[in-house]
Parts: sequence; structure tokens; C-alpha cells
Amino acid sequence: MNNTAYIYDAIRTPRSKGKRDGSLHEVKPIDLGAGLLNALQERNELDTSYVDDVIMGCVTPIGEQGSDVAKMIVQNAGWDESVAGVQLNRFCASGLEAVNTGAQKVASGWENMVVAGGVECMSRVPMGSDGGAWFQDAAFSIDTSVVPQGIGADTIATLDGYSREDVDAFALESQRRASQARDRGYFDRSVVPVKDVNGLTILERDDFIKPETTMEGLRNLRASFEQMGSMGYDDIVVKKYNTLDRIDHVHTAGNSSGIVDGASAVLIGNEKAGRDLGLTPRARIVAGSILARDPIIMLAAPGPSAKKCLRTAGLAASDIDLWEINEAFASVAMRYMRDLDIDPAITNVNGGAIAMGHPLGATGAMLLSTMLDELERRDLKRGMLSLCVGGGMGISCIIERS
Repeated sequence: MNNTAYIYDAIRTPRSKGKRDGSLHEVKPIDLGAGLLNALQERNELDTSYVDDVIMGCVTPIGEQGSDVAKMIVQNAGWDESVAGVQLNRFCASGLEAVNTGAQKVASGWENMVVAGGVECMSRVPMGSDGGAWFQDAAFSIDTSVVPQGIGADTIATLDGYSREDVDAFALESQRRASQARDRGYFDRSVVPVKDVNGLTILERDDFIKPETTMEGLRNLRASFEQMGSMGYDDIVVKKYNTLDRIDHVHTAGNSSGIVDGASAVLIGNEKAGRDLGLTPRARIVAGSILARDPIIMLAAPGPSAKKCLRTAGLAASDIDLWEINEAFASVAMRYMRDLDIDPAITNVNGGAIAMGHPLGATGAMLLSTMLDELERRDLKRGMLSLCVGGGMGISCIIERS
């Protein structure tokens, strides 16, 4: 049997401000996720009893997102009672980890079809509210030299020589590309409108993008992590990176990823699943990778993870047509392009999280839908997706059109 992991569909919700005044604040996590499962069912005339498992990433699994939110979403969608569900948390990699795990399940031959994605309602369940040893266990934090991610991003910029103007220019281009892609309909195939119980549309398209952004406006924003750095975090970094005498704090709210609500879902199955259900694959998952590097800077592993993924697939960087790196911070994406020596013209071609926001557990699978749509639009073959991850981890995945 051919156990290649094929992608049969990939969808997401629009992204919206992850605060009380955001468009999606009224929507519960289980409703945001269930809306996507219902859309998968309708779009593909899917017999839900054929689905073996639903894997959902969630970075803050507490309160409304607590317990096993994936199984709650399955039941809320009214899917067949035979469908299992599991929530996983690999920090910002959770959505792509769900995809890679789903692909492994299918490729192993253990399961024929899974749904993989993620959900994060950051307006209802605030980031960090689930606690953890990093910033709640003083002994652990001191022993492991933990610093906030923004300090790590500023350190990368300092090490690589990216100025405030450099990172602001990157952010401006992200806004331009995302605004253009949204307005030209490049996201329309994958974005599923969010509706209320009466079927009325709450949000139809991404509304976090700020097309009015200017360099002057970006320059006027204050450095987000300078004060934190002065409280001792800069000293921790400089102690390890002793070639530095200071950290240049260049990241702001304008060149870092935004806090948003959103969900994603990818339908993954083997050849038999497609044959049995009358579905045509859009792409296949070629390889995935996970690794870790320096846990202090924390954000420098996407490039190494992409190289590992290429080795696993037996490919070279020149074999990849489009690249997608999660824009957690501008310096992360800039380091990624430098590490891989890739052209900005084929990287994040439709903008990224700086413009559209980063709904933590959902983002990785969102990148896949964006990538797949763009490969099809341009009639290209392969794409690489990567994200930086807390704890110094990096994750990647290569997809190839069928």
C-alpha cells in the first residue's frame, strides 16, 4: 500500500486582534475549531467516520482551551463518535508539529486519515496564563539563564548587525505583501469565514493587517524589550556572548508578530483514503524536522531545522521554490534567509505574522495553507515551512504538489 501522506485540503480562519475588542473575541475556541471541521466536511463531502484522529496544537491549554480541546472540537462539530482527538503543545511549533505528527501517522500505515491543525483564542485565554517553570520557578530560570524571547530577537539583530531601520523595513514589506495578497484574493481559497449560531458572518477575512503602515510610523514606536533588558536580562546574554558589550534593542510592536485569534485545519490521508472518499490530493508531505539550539537566544534554530529537513528529503535549497518562515520577530526571518542564503523575493511572498499576527498553536498549519495556495497560484512544485520555537527549538516541513 502507498502510505504517502497526502494533503487533501488545508483551511484556516481569518486572523483578528487577540484582545477584548478583536472581531473574534466573542467566539469560543471550541466553536472556532468546530467551524473549520464543519467546513472540511462540507467542502469535501467527507464521511467523518473515516477520520481516525484530529490533532490540534494549542500553546495555552487552560480554561476554555484546557483539557483535550481537540476532542471537544470534534464533538462540538458533531463528527462521528468514532473520531478521536488529541491536543499537543510544542509552543509556537504546535500547529506544524500537529501536521508533521499527522503525516507520520499516515506514512506509518497505522492510520488512513487525520486532521491536523491548531487553535488559539488569545483574546479569551491570555498567553502565559498556563504558567510553567520558565518564569515561575526562580531557581530554574536562574540556573538555565532564561530570558524573554524579545531579548533573544534583539540579540540576533545585534549579532547579525541588523539595525532598527533594517527590521522596520522588513516589517513594512510584510505589511505591503500581506495587504496586497488579501486584497487580491490570494487567501480566499483557504480562509473560511467565521459565523455565529445564526449563520451570520462575524469575520470574513484577516483584519489585523495594517496597510497604512509607514516607515515614519514604525520609527516612532518604542523598543519593546529595552526596559526588560535593563533589569538584568541583557547581562545574562552578554555573559554568554562575550563578544558583545551591549544589546541593541530594535524590536517593537511594529516589527514583531501580533497577538491574534485564529484556528487551522489540514486534511491528511493516504492514497487509499483518497480513493475511498473520491478525493484528489493537492500535495504530499515530503519530510519534517525538529531540533534545538541555544535555549538562551531561543530563536535561532529555524535555519538549522530547514537544513535538517532538506537532508531528510535528499534535497538542496535550490530545489525549494517558495519559503515560509514565521515572522515571530523580524530578525528571526532575516537570520533564516541568511542561514539558507535564500532570496527574499521567494520568502514570505504574501507577508507574515508581523502583518497578520501569530495565533500561537494554529500558526504552523496556517502557513501550510498559505504556502499550498501560493504554489498552486504560481504553478510551482515545492515549499518549505519553518518556525522558531521556545526553548531554542526549530521546526520545518517540506510539501510538494501532486
